[in-house]
Amino acid sequence: MYHLNFAPVFENINRLLVGATVTIWLSLLATLIGLVVAVVCAVAKTAGPLPLRWLINAYIEFIRNTPFIAQIYFIYFALPEFGFRMSPNVAALVALVVNVGAFATEIVRAGIESIDRGQVEAGLALGLKRLRIFIHTIMKPALRTVYPALTSQFIYLMLSTSVVSVISATDLAAEGNNIQQETFTAFEVYLVVTGIYLVLTLAFSSLFGCIQRLAFNYPLGRQEG
Repeated sequence: MYHLNFAPVFENINRLLVGATVTIWLSLLATLIGLVVAVVCAVAKTAGPLPLRWLINAYIEFIRNTPFIAQIYFIYFALPEFGFRMSPNVAALVALVVNVGAFATEIVRAGIESIDRGQVEAGLALGLKRLRIFIHTIMKPALRTVYPALTSQFIYLMLSTSVVSVISATDLAAEGNNIQQETFTAFEVYLVVTGIYLVLTLAFSSLFGCIQRLAFNYPLGRQEG
């Protein structure tokens, strides 16, 4: 009979919490930077010159049709051959940004294309500046439309950070692997690690739900300024 022994795991719980913190920061930074990349690429794909659209399409198709672990290996092991050396955590962040940027580009693009062209023309007719039209007439309604998809992408990205442990990034999965190798309590360690990922997922899902209700669900009759 197998006897559960969580004592070695709880003795190293601080290491798991530090790893969870790294996972959260990697996910947040990658999502924020990746969203900027996605907005730029989405705008260029909808309104940019043809060669630029081809380049963005190639980027999206390459990232979406190759394994994430292969992208990490390329950034961490191949790029140093060309003089681009990065620490494991920085390489993990770059890989996550590149990955989420490609997926989020299509999400943002769909949101932009859902905006009625007449709203833009109405803004121009009112003499509004193009930047204000872009922010309030295009991006704000577009982000409201694609917000659920973007939050789902964040959750998927946070769970995908577990892969970056293959390059010794100090995330939650990596700390779990280290503790397991030291204590030989694989079942207990990975059960606790799985539980932490579950708690993080549920917590962020609840947080995003609250943000959606506060920021995007307007009372009847209220108009966006």
